[in-house]
Amino acid sequence: MWTAITREVSPALGACELSYIPREPIDVPLARAQHHAYQQTLLNLDCQLLCLPAEPELADSVFIEDVAIVLDEIAILTRPGAASRRPEVASVAQALRHYRPLHAMEAPATLDGGDVLRVGRTLYVGESARSNAAGIAQLRELLAAHGYVVEGVVTRGCLHLKSAVTALAEDSLLLQPAWVDRHRFEQFRIIEVDPAEPHAANVLRVGDRLIMPASFPRTRQRLLDAGFKVTAVDVSELQKAEGAVTCCSLVFQVD
Repeated sequence: MWTAITREVSPALGACELSYIPREPIDVPLARAQHHAYQQTLLNLDCQLLCLPAEPELADSVFIEDVAIVLDEIAILTRPGAASRRPEVASVAQALRHYRPLHAMEAPATLDGGDVLRVGRTLYVGESARSNAAGIAQLRELLAAHGYVVEGVVTRGCLHLKSAVTALAEDSLLLQPAWVDRHRFEQFRIIEVDPAEPHAANVLRVGDRLIMPASFPRTRQRLLDAGFKVTAVDVSELQKAEGAVTCCSLVFQVD
């Protein structure tokens, strides 16, 4: 069974952290409606949904993926690269403790969950402005006893590794070659985003189904042509906050 943990949109979303996109006004009621449709999509894909209440003072808290990494055996509580986001961790820890043993990262490590791409027993971690070398080393140490391999990957021009590459299947990736070196993933089948849709590489995999933003129809068609099952969701207001579809949930299996 798949479980998805989400968090409601903060009324302070308009004050979110931004790095690579210009600030625009965000329609928070519309963002909430879009987020609810996203949650319904997870339910339609047979996820058991746990929704945490909004954090009124934590603008980015809807992007719950960044504060934890949930693996089969354990969950790692991260130390987000933006100091404003570190208070988000405590409430997510309370939710996750019912599903996995917890381990927490400590200073000087910084690491965002959006920088962590898991494929099989390998975790690729973006070397980004949000995730530092100490964070990658600490993650490697925490997971060594569980048989995971942790590999750093250089990113450029984007917030997180999963802005540039996400998993479509165990042997296939969706990739934006302008933001990450394609040759770094040469053992995989690679589908590149349509050049007209540079932000389209972030898709959420739930079993054999994919969720992606509705604003990237050309890339979606590439995935459909390749045989993937894709559901499009409108997350335009969340995209103004430099969010996408992976960052709005923690999705994992529960026996």
